[in-house]
Amino acid sequence: MKPTRFIDSVNCAVEGIIYTARTQKHMRNHFVAALLLLLTVLFLKVSALEFTLLAVSVCFVLFAELVNTAIEVIVDLVSPEFHPLAKTAKDVAAGAVLVAAIGAAVMGYLILSHYIFPLYKELLGMIGTPTEMGTVVSLLAVVIVVVILKAISGRGTPLEGGLPSGHAAVAFSIATIVTLTTQDPLTSILTIALAVMVSHSRLLLRIHSLREVVLGAVTGTAITLAVMVLFRMIG
Repeated sequence: MKPTRFIDSVNCAVEGIIYTARTQKHMRNHFVAALLLLLTVLFLKVSALEFTLLAVSVCFVLFAELVNTAIEVIVDLVSPEFHPLAKTAKDVAAGAVLVAAIGAAVMGYLILSHYIFPLYKELLGMIGTPTEMGTVVSLLAVVIVVVILKAISGRGTPLEGGLPSGHAAVAFSIATIVTLTTQDPLTSILTIALAVMVSHSRLLLRIHSLREVVLGAVTGTAITLAVMVLFRMIG
């Protein structure tokens, strides 16, 4: 029955949010992202208008995910068996969440970049730009370490499978090199995004596990940074 008291209506709404967070992984990810964004905003001390815009964007993403979950539940109730129209309804609802998330990401970039980019650029300047020799040595070091780790783990080959992911290691090594060479935050974000896409493709192809990909990314980044710092110290 429809609640007659305001407090009962609020309880029903809260139960709906809790159900979505409990059953939908994406909703939990949205909540974690919202929490991280809140902490970042407090640290950067953005203006009231910027905070309002970010809050509206986050709420819109959460709203879209709630509606998406409601549509999925209704579709499962009406059509428990597979039906092309049921799939279309779920895909369209998921598309609405994606559009909302893209809009929130654009909003977050336009607002937070003015605060984060100067700090990021200053940090890159402290590390310095890599030399040609440092670039070559870091890439070779990443490949050698990956081969050694795969030999120790006894899994996969140098070019496929095993611990860690060689593709992720090299991709993030190149992203780190490009980041330090250009000293440009936007270029850094784009190259890191490409490295993430390369790493994600290894997961989609079921060649590597998430742990192997993450270890590869950390290995490539850490070795490249270590070589760059070492070359700067001895230079």
